[in-house]
Amino acid sequence: MAQHTSTGHETITGVAHTSRTLVGRDAELAEVASLLGVRPSAPSGGLGDTTAVLLSGDAGVGKTRLLTELRDLAFTEGWQVFAGHCLDFGDSALPYLPFSEVLGRVAADLPDVVDEVAAAHPALARLQPGRRMMGREERDSHALDRGDLFEAVHALLETAAAKAPLLLVIEDTHWADQSTRDMLSFLFSRPFGGPVALVASYRSDDLHRRHPLRRQVAEWSRLRGVHRVALSPLSDDAVRALIAELVPEGLAEKELADIVSRAEGNAFFVEELTSAAAGPGRWVPADLADVLLVRLDRLDDTARQVVRAASVSGRKVAHEMLAAVSGLGDGDLDDGVRKAVEMNILVASEGRYSFRHALLGEAVYDDLLPGERVRLHERYAAALQAGDARGTAAELARHARLAMDLDTALTASIQAGNEATQVGGPGEAAYHYQQALELLVDPRRSAQVDLDLSKLVVSAAEALSASGDPERAVKVIAEQVDRLPADAPTTWRARMLSTQAHLMTMLEGTDPVPMSEDAVALVPDGESGLRTRVLANHARVLANMGRYEEAQGVGMEALTLAEKLDLSELAADVITTLSGLKKAGPREGLRAALRDAVARAEESGALGPELRARYLLGRSYEDWAEFDDTEAWFRSTIDRGVAAGIPFAPYAFEARWQLAWVYDVQGRWDEAMALTDVAADSPPPIPRALIEPLRLQIRLARGEDVTAEARALRMFWAREGGVAINASAVEIDAAGYRGDPAGAVEAYHEVVAVLSRIWHEWFSARIRLGALTIAAITRAVPHLSAAERAAYAETVDRIHADGHVVLDRYSDPSGHWGPEGRAWMKRLDAETLRFRWLAGIDAPPQQALIDCWHDAIALYEDFGHVHELARVRTALAGILRAGGDVAAAREYGDPAREAAHRLGAVRLLEDLRAIGSAPVRAEAVPDALTPRETEILALVAEGRSNGEIAKQLFISAKTVSVHVSNILGKLDAAGRTEAAAIARRRGLLS
Repeated sequence: MAQHTSTGHETITGVAHTSRTLVGRDAELAEVASLLGVRPSAPSGGLGDTTAVLLSGDAGVGKTRLLTELRDLAFTEGWQVFAGHCLDFGDSALPYLPFSEVLGRVAADLPDVVDEVAAAHPALARLQPGRRMMGREERDSHALDRGDLFEAVHALLETAAAKAPLLLVIEDTHWADQSTRDMLSFLFSRPFGGPVALVASYRSDDLHRRHPLRRQVAEWSRLRGVHRVALSPLSDDAVRALIAELVPEGLAEKELADIVSRAEGNAFFVEELTSAAAGPGRWVPADLADVLLVRLDRLDDTARQVVRAASVSGRKVAHEMLAAVSGLGDGDLDDGVRKAVEMNILVASEGRYSFRHALLGEAVYDDLLPGERVRLHERYAAALQAGDARGTAAELARHARLAMDLDTALTASIQAGNEATQVGGPGEAAYHYQQALELLVDPRRSAQVDLDLSKLVVSAAEALSASGDPERAVKVIAEQVDRLPADAPTTWRARMLSTQAHLMTMLEGTDPVPMSEDAVALVPDGESGLRTRVLANHARVLANMGRYEEAQGVGMEALTLAEKLDLSELAADVITTLSGLKKAGPREGLRAALRDAVARAEESGALGPELRARYLLGRSYEDWAEFDDTEAWFRSTIDRGVAAGIPFAPYAFEARWQLAWVYDVQGRWDEAMALTDVAADSPPPIPRALIEPLRLQIRLARGEDVTAEARALRMFWAREGGVAINASAVEIDAAGYRGDPAGAVEAYHEVVAVLSRIWHEWFSARIRLGALTIAAITRAVPHLSAAERAAYAETVDRIHADGHVVLDRYSDPSGHWGPEGRAWMKRLDAETLRFRWLAGIDAPPQQALIDCWHDAIALYEDFGHVHELARVRTALAGILRAGGDVAAAREYGDPAREAAHRLGAVRLLEDLRAIGSAPVRAEAVPDALTPRETEILALVAEGRSNGEIAKQLFISAKTVSVHVSNILGKLDAAGRTEAAAIARRRGLLS
């Protein structure tokens, strides 16, 4: 270990590519280093007492990678490190092999020490690597006294430790021979006179019940000074971080989530699956499969038969099912299971068996012969149908499909979809319904089945929409409509077109009204549930397209039918639609109608209409910046969606998105980040893309470079306008911060072009984007030539004029131009005046400029946007300071600074420092430092880097950077050295 560098996570062959960065093991590294005394702050390792660590973990979990990092840390602290490795030679292992390796390394680095010890302890020579070769052993006629050899090794380590503290690492002791284990027992129990620390690593998953090391570890653990440290699997966040190291360009979320799920926190598995991520389908890479399948070599034929049968079930299998499908008698089955459990291949729990690693089960399944696989699936399906073992319709559908019993698979898939819908699993329901539709592609099967295809298609589409993927839902219906035969019932086509039109209202750039009108024309006249549903959908489509009077008439007709036919859920849905139409009247009337709609929906159990009504209530309060009520209604919508198992369904997800925006406005950034942290739930692409800009905006303000991540969202702009608006705002701001006015203008023009195409040219968010773009241009003015300023002046005037066109053409049924709109409109004017003032082109009078920014501050105070209010205050403070009114500048700069510190808004603090704004000296600055900031300040004063501070405090380097920026701002220090000097002068450091 002193002579080479390990780049992998484990001493396993076949790693395609690995990370050199230790990921997710900082706590374990700190624990081991502390126990061994490697860190300066820890006790000096082993003076008068052995300090040893037994490091365990499954193969590939990261033991060697952690030991490599420990070695590097030890070297940094002035330690010597020597390592020996046990090898898998079966019954032919050479005694003391790792200690021969250690002796060879010591002889290379410290030959005088080896000579000195060998002179006093001749037995040491027997461990020299050259003496272990064939032909040399015969010439040593005297028998080796083990006690002498143990003493010799002990003396070697002790003598070497006299020069510098020594760390001895013995890896892979699960392969150690008995002599090596005895040597370790001696070293663990015999004190050293100098600083010697010992580490022995082993694979815990190799320690089956009869493994000789199992008893030995138990004995070692009872010795004084011997500590056990077990490496558990990496957390999901750590796995994602590791994948980011391995694939800097990133993976699609679906691939990423698949690797996180399958790897189960095993670093080696992560690396292998990542290297194969571009391959087709779910499969185990060949190198990884070879490593996993080696474990089966230790089983007899009966145990292998059990394991192969179990692999067909998936991760877990019940004992009764295994008995039904394995083809073994009770006695043989018990023997086979026992061996598989003892060899750590299967784990028994509560009458079920599971593979210790899911990937091992996958590898075994992939290794089955095609005919063997089909026969086993047939046995599983037969056992489920006969009742010989319990199982679900989803299991039956899977086994029947893979056994090529497609008629059974069709029936079971539909049943599985229905069951998943009933328990709130829309994603699973959508999968099963689509499997059924796939089986019905064969016209012979569809002709033989007595089935209303339109209901199955609608069920699949509604499940997809509830899981957050309306795009896919629309495509599924469109495909099935195109496949309908000419003689298909008109009711089928009406039902499918009506649902497709309704779902299209959730997509950008579509006009679903003609399709919905076709559905109404196709549905037979009379009183029927289908006609009621088609009319209800048509009313929603008309309302969404702004055709409110038509929606009112169609909605009333649908409501009359729903009440006449006692269709309470449909009635609740129509009432919610009609309530939304009242938006043209007083807001309290709208809210009362929507509350009544919520009550009606709850009473009838109509979850969809209930979510919609709750969401619309939240939006009503949000439009008027009444954020307490906004939060209450949005939170109730989110909670109802989560409780029903549909967090990404329409309105449940939109409520989460809008509430996160409210938190952003209120300066509750940590809550916004927590609410939008949905990566572990693997959201569909559009919901994920909608949420991401909110997170990027906060990260940008806190000092991170998110330009590439924001630009990557352009692929979603045309699919969802909300992504376009917020992601482009991040791009524009980021361009301004890096002094790239051309980049800001390009992003503005690009987003206007996209939204003009899918919406219309004069969308209201254009005012906000215009204000941000002019602000970004203004930041660059001091660095522009006169010609460049003149060119940008034309751009600024055009953007400003376009913003006023938007205001002139704005129309809303409520006639309301809310606090947000008024604030951004004034900001557009203020930013334009500031550009002209700085550029010296048609510069406004100083007082007119100040008055405009005063008005902007008042409107942002009314709006309640904490960060934007701080930004406009900072802008006015800069204008005032430039005009010589320092006292007035402080009046606006100080509250902006307070907000920036509270938010961790590093960019804003940089702007405040750039304009020369500083806090009033009379205030007690020491009280402004938080306990964490004081702790970090002390480490800064010691000269520690951000990375070193992060490791010591077990936080990220980015978090340290934010804290350091806050400290510099609070102390009004230009740099770390000045901050330390100010802190000492004011008594902040002991």
